Amino acid sequence: MDHSRVPVLEALEAFRRRGDIAYGPPGHKQGRGVDPRVAEIVGLDVFRSDVLSLNGLDDRRQSQGVLSRAQELMADAVGAEHAFFSTCGSSLSVKTAMLAAAGPGEKLLLSRNAHKSVVAAVVVNGVEPIWVHPKFDAERHLAHPPEPDDVRRRLREHPDAKGMLLITPTDWGSCADVGGVARVCHEFDVPVIVDEAWGAHLPFHPALPAWGMDADADLVVTSVHKMGGAVEQSSVFHLQHDRVSPEALKQREDLLGTTSASSLVYATLDGWRRQMVEQGRELLESAIRRAERVRVAVADLTGLRPMGREIVEDGLAADLDPLKLVIDVRKLGMSGMQAAEWLRTYRHVDVGGSDSCRISASITHADDDETEEILVEALRALVEHADFVERRPPVRLPNPRRWNWSRRCCPVRRSSPRPSMCPPSGPQDGSPQR
Repeated sequence: MDHSRVPVLEALEAFRRRGDIAYGPPGHKQGRGVDPRVAEIVGLDVFRSDVLSLNGLDDRRQSQGVLSRAQELMADAVGAEHAFFSTCGSSLSVKTAMLAAAGPGEKLLLSRNAHKSVVAAVVVNGVEPIWVHPKFDAERHLAHPPEPDDVRRRLREHPDAKGMLLITPTDWGSCADVGGVARVCHEFDVPVIVDEAWGAHLPFHPALPAWGMDADADLVVTSVHKMGGAVEQSSVFHLQHDRVSPEALKQREDLLGTTSASSLVYATLDGWRRQMVEQGRELLESAIRRAERVRVAVADLTGLRPMGREIVEDGLAADLDPLKLVIDVRKLGMSGMQAAEWLRTYRHVDVGGSDSCRISASITHADDDETEEILVEALRALVEHADFVERRPPVRLPNPRRWNWSRRCCPVRRSSPRPSMCPPSGPQDGSPQR
């Protein structure tokens, strides 16, 4: 296929060139009615590109096939049989994918370290969740994706389950054995759905973790706005095999999705696909090298501990996305939330995530030497000023050995003492965090 073509962008360019005057939504009429004070901040071109997909970029019969051709190019770019664009983010795409696999009252295996959208889908869709518990990293107090044997055990316990939803990479970059989980699910003739919201970049460089389609997953949901180059709410369904019907998936998306899809989302998805096919390997190669330089620099800063491939070598995760920088800050005597707040307040650096133990930062193809230096210098300043950060009460971290994962996370003994308090900096004797 000709990946130099960008059907949505070409249709938008043609719309502008024709000079069409629209007498329907959006009411700002391609920016003519926008308050100049708004346009001064967000730019007039945002509104000029905000066009109806039907009776705008294409007619109501979609006779020009603008969107379908763009989706076919996306599928070809990543090695999927089908691709469908979604403009409501992967939060809605996950709900749609789950509904395409299991209906109300039916069972679906779900990774227990799930995003809010998964839990919301359980409520909205009415499926019966069969939780598959993650592999718990007691030292880092972190959940990594479940393993194939965990999935096999739950499928044997629930042979009427309709499939499995697997989350990988996690927010912290640790990755599942997607191929192993897919083999297990296919042994039971059920689909594996991969919530790969953080993995839109994975198909475009061989040094990155396995891409869900290449690992034989049936349905993969990606958020291109997270690690790619599309605007917020940009999501794509990728589908192969026949365990999930493409017609059913499209119908469920039509049921849950908006009837006012954003041309901005479609256009940037289309353009990002072209960029990755033509330049992705080179751009991601540079990003991978940059992330490794930052990781090495952080490792030399007293009190900071970046997570690296040791989690793979120790058997805690199948792989690690090298573009996700996860940094334990407990030895600075603060929580990740405090570190994130300090960085934003005093260095105007916004990290991607934080919890009681760590912060995370994503390196993408958009980073350059300047952003690399800013991040390293901000982290160096955090270390230098750690003694001036207010000390908070220590966070109570439960001992995972006290919990019986096979019994819906109920304590093994109700009479067991409450978890002991643990200093934010972690144990002093080198023993695992409790």
